[in-house]
Amino acid sequence: MTTPVPAVAAVPAVRVLLADDQQLIRTALGMVIADLPDIEVVGEAADGAEAVALVAQLAPDVVVMDLRMPGMDGIEATRRITQGAGTQGTGTRIVVLTTFDDDDHVYGALRAGASGFLVKDMALDDILAAIRIVASGDALIAPSVTRRLIQDFAANHQQRAEQRELAAITGREREVLTLVGRGLSNTEIAAELCISVATAKTYITRLLAKLDARDRVQLVILAYEAGLVSATERR
Repeated sequence: MTTPVPAVAAVPAVRVLLADDQQLIRTALGMVIADLPDIEVVGEAADGAEAVALVAQLAPDVVVMDLRMPGMDGIEATRRITQGAGTQGTGTRIVVLTTFDDDDHVYGALRAGASGFLVKDMALDDILAAIRIVASGDALIAPSVTRRLIQDFAANHQQRAEQRELAAITGREREVLTLVGRGLSNTEIAAELCISVATAKTYITRLLAKLDARDRVQLVILAYEAGLVSATERR
């Protein structure tokens, strides 16, 4: 007698809202995503206010958010969405996608709660990968954005070591936080500290809880605020 093979439940597609005042950008991304089995566009917004309203209505998993839009900009929209204003507690996460060289608000967007920050000249495959990463609960910042973020932060936050108290974390957790701030992955952190990847993940989880951080992006910011990493140390 042949044993029936249990059916494998289909993984729900990542539900995405595109927020950009440029119709061309929304159309181009929408056309690419339309051919993917694991991501779907559930709505489009031409400004921040519309994005906030549609998040409340559609509860997408991820919003791909431009920063410079008429009326309510992407930073304010990100803040309202991540703080739950009108979202009914959906837990929607934000990936900022912008023309970075024309925008001085990277730090503001990350502080507002964005879980990813990408530039529009990145490869489409990288943008799609970032959507998946953020939807899974992780965070991602484009390398070029990270470099600019660090430069701006170093220039404008000279007293950062006095701004963030890290007394609650252990010495080993401080080491891990420093490596996160330098941009190392969990695998690289494990190799650097001669620990297993699972242990590295455990340390990251503890840091998120102890420092009340949403995700890895906020850990990077906290590492700089605490003076654990300088611009010259970033790889």
